[in-house]
Amino acid sequence: MQPATYRRLGLLACLLLVQAVHAQAAPADEQGVFVLHKFARAIGEERYTIHRDAGQLTLTSDFQFTDRGTAVPLKTVYQAKDEAHPLSLKVEGKSARFAELHDAFTLDATQQQVQLARGKEQQRFAANDHTFLMDGYSPVAMQQMLMRYWMAKGKPARIDAPPGEPIRIAPTTDLKLNVSGHATMVHGYEVSGLAWGTETLWMDDEGKLVALVTRDAEEDHFEAVRQSYEAALGAFIQRAANDSLASLARLGAKARQPAAKRLAITHVTLIDGTGAAPRRDATVFVENGIITRILPDQKEAPLTLSGYSVLDGSGKYLIPGLWDMHAHYEQVEWGPVYLASGVTTVRDCGNEFDFITSVRDALDQGHGIGPRILIAGLVDGTGAKTLGAVTADTPAEAVAVVRRYKQVGARQIKIYSSMKPELVPVITAEAHRLGMTVTGHVPFGMTAPQVVEAGYDSINHIDFVTRGFMDVQPDKPLPPLDLHDAKASREFALYKQHHTVFDDTIALYEIWMHPDTTPLSSIEPGVTHLPPSLATALDSPGVPPARAARSSEYYKDMFAVLRELHRQGLAIVAGTDQAIPGHSLHRELEIYVQAGFTPMEALQAATSVPARFMGMDRELGTIVVGKRADMVLLDGDPLADIRNTRKVVRTIAGGAVYEPAPLWESVGFTP
Repeated sequence: MQPATYRRLGLLACLLLVQAVHAQAAPADEQGVFVLHKFARAIGEERYTIHRDAGQLTLTSDFQFTDRGTAVPLKTVYQAKDEAHPLSLKVEGKSARFAELHDAFTLDATQQQVQLARGKEQQRFAANDHTFLMDGYSPVAMQQMLMRYWMAKGKPARIDAPPGEPIRIAPTTDLKLNVSGHATMVHGYEVSGLAWGTETLWMDDEGKLVALVTRDAEEDHFEAVRQSYEAALGAFIQRAANDSLASLARLGAKARQPAAKRLAITHVTLIDGTGAAPRRDATVFVENGIITRILPDQKEAPLTLSGYSVLDGSGKYLIPGLWDMHAHYEQVEWGPVYLASGVTTVRDCGNEFDFITSVRDALDQGHGIGPRILIAGLVDGTGAKTLGAVTADTPAEAVAVVRRYKQVGARQIKIYSSMKPELVPVITAEAHRLGMTVTGHVPFGMTAPQVVEAGYDSINHIDFVTRGFMDVQPDKPLPPLDLHDAKASREFALYKQHHTVFDDTIALYEIWMHPDTTPLSSIEPGVTHLPPSLATALDSPGVPPARAARSSEYYKDMFAVLRELHRQGLAIVAGTDQAIPGHSLHRELEIYVQAGFTPMEALQAATSVPARFMGMDRELGTIVVGKRADMVLLDGDPLADIRNTRKVVRTIAGGAVYEPAPLWESVGFTP
């Protein structure tokens, strides 16, 4: 080869190298940073870039947060011809602690078909001119691209995003903000179909998403705010809460039933929850939401029913309204779900302060639809696994938090896992002084017996109680569980001395710990009734074989502890911690019977026992004259088979009668 040729090749190589370096260093056409929050606490960020080159748009996103010590990373690459013509989407990582995403979507050139590669599984879906590529609520930059697609397509009534639900977008209230000394107007929208129910987001005049208020794949409060708008987080949360209340009112307009001034439930078998034997062919009279008479059906009953709305209970069974003692009422759609499943009272065990107080007040005032909400105010300490924005790290802060919750009508304080052990007795003393009780997790560095000695009235989750009896270490063989040795005897005696109440949530652990060889639907049939967006998040695949044996063994240990707590006469209240909305409370009761409860005792764990623990047994918990008319009409005898609590025919809440099917359908469930 001649020297001149070498020189030409050398120049060409240099030119190509310069071009490559220039391409790598080329600035993005758009880039941005979102601050990610859970329960209003910053937990991570998302950085995205958009490049436009050779007639193609490429978005890359690096979305990552840390939730209670667990990293949740998600990397996304999205390609499109332009805002209106998607081509492909690839997501790799997690959208929540327990939600893996390894998906690749491709939309063919004719826009007739979407191909989805999910692991080894290949699926194909029909597409149309309004098909977009989306894989749930995350990353935030993809929600921005969704909004731009919607606007570029002329704001269609619906967008298809297989395999998920149709997405619908509607304008809501705008928000005026002061950003860096300048008045700025951002435009609000409600989006449905990405997460169960609706979420709220805001766009600026340049088509950039500035804030998102939604739920993550664990159905927990989640917020994302563009970095330059971070100071306005509180304003976005408050406005989203107001928009949720408007949604609550709309749900109420569709499904709410006015309380009958005078209601008679006739020819029913009454199981009043007191432990008394069922009363056959009874009539329960209600006036202005209060039970006024309970009579055996008589020949002259038609005369006495004049002026009453009559609900014929022939062949049916009437029980007290059910309680879910471990709720996280994080969106208004929970209201219809609870009532449809026979739940008339819930204890909220951790929420965003402004959201839960606003929703509770709206329901109390008759605006919307849902059960009675009792608040257990969440407080945590600052640490690597902190949950939520309400924290206390000094005695003064601890006292102030308790007083703040008392002022808004919370009945309990819930202590979370990162609370400093030395602050636990400070919180419990102030709560008790103010007439409140205390429940919660067992903080790091403490044991279940220690928190009871420090003033806890109740413990959440059977896992914490089980760990009090045995030293469970991650990835280590489980030590033997002996519930009859001297240590266990001392702990049971302590719980009895302090009248400790246990909120076990064992149905949740059953979901988390079932082997992946067992379909979840065979354990909890309610999972087949979920809307697709919720089913994707909650239909757990189960524990893989490598961990299944240990998981099964530990579940049996927790079950044994539950059984022994009951055998020893300690108080247990039914709660779900979300799990499968509306359905898992019934599963709790089924597990109780498996653990040795009589069906009556299982019912009481969701009726009279929680009412007594919450200091409301004079007005709720049993079907007795003078109490509120919270009741459930069942199409089956729960004392013969506890699974019959699932057969809800009507829910009566404060004298208002609800039919389940319209309630389920109003929030996207299949009855």
